[in-house]
Amino acid sequence: MAKVTVRYWAAAKAAAGVAEEPYDAATLAEALDAVRARHPGELTRVLRRCSFLIDGDPVGTRGHETVRLADGGTVEVLPPFAGG
Repeated sequence: MAKVTVRYWAAAKAAAGVAEEPYDAATLAEALDAVRARHPGELTRVLRRCSFLIDGDPVGTRGHETVRLADGGTVEVLPPFAGG
């Protein structure tokens, strides 16, 4: 189990009410399940539209259960940006 920081941007940050928080998870899917459990409601809806970076690398279309997280790593939660 890796200790990671989940960092929220834009609408995800507003929905979470925090800029970042720590989680213990082995995969991106586990981390996102934990995020949804901690923040039911609006953040769960926002996550459906987000893309993700793991330690600066885009996840793209890979299955979230296949994306392994490294201890001390960072998951960036990026909602679509207007004009971007």
